[in-house]
Amino acid sequence: MNDVAKLDAGEFRQWLYQHIDAERNAGSTPVVCGDCLACCRASYFIHVAANEKQALASIPKPLLFTAPGMAPGHYLMGYDQQGRCPMLKQQQCTIYSKRPLTCRQYDCRIFTATGINPKEVEKKEIAQQVQRWQFTYADAAAQALHQSVKRAASFLQDHGEQFPKQFMPGNSTQLAALAINVHELFVSESASNQVDSMIQQIIESMQQTSLTKKIKNTEAAGGR
Repeated sequence: MNDVAKLDAGEFRQWLYQHIDAERNAGSTPVVCGDCLACCRASYFIHVAANEKQALASIPKPLLFTAPGMAPGHYLMGYDQQGRCPMLKQQQCTIYSKRPLTCRQYDCRIFTATGINPKEVEKKEIAQQVQRWQFTYADAAAQALHQSVKRAASFLQDHGEQFPKQFMPGNSTQLAALAINVHELFVSESASNQVDSMIQQIIESMQQTSLTKKIKNTEAAGGR
């Protein structure tokens, strides 16, 4: 029997559109984290962009190093030997109000939404939290929308090796994010049947939204 307490992930359609808007317009994603600190202890490299003056001023310079493969002024912040963010002190983020956009946009509900399991060992706490989230649906259309996201995720996992390397994310977080960004291509239940055609459509969508550049830069930098 599964006695893990469930968490309200929100109404799916509202969450999805809000998440996509934040991702594409450099906005924040509201997440009711409670006392969960899983993402702060998951061995993530945190990208801090050149224009994030408050974040850069709040993080001690010895904790920052130049982000490889990115323009001058972009930095990464690493983690300690236990995989914890160095700004996490006494179970609290010491720069919460000035935290980087990477942290503001992070939302582990992307794994619940896509059905992608963060299998990396260091993401164990996140995987546990993902199992607790539970979406609600305003109507049948919202349920169908969720199915399109899951179809996108399944297609990417099943056919990832058929994509040119530069178009396929190298970790579970980016894979889930990509599935959400291309879900509109999978509205039809038969969308996955034409594999070669769908791969080309996904690549074209990534190029139009600069997702390819973002994946390349983030992986080069070692970020999320």
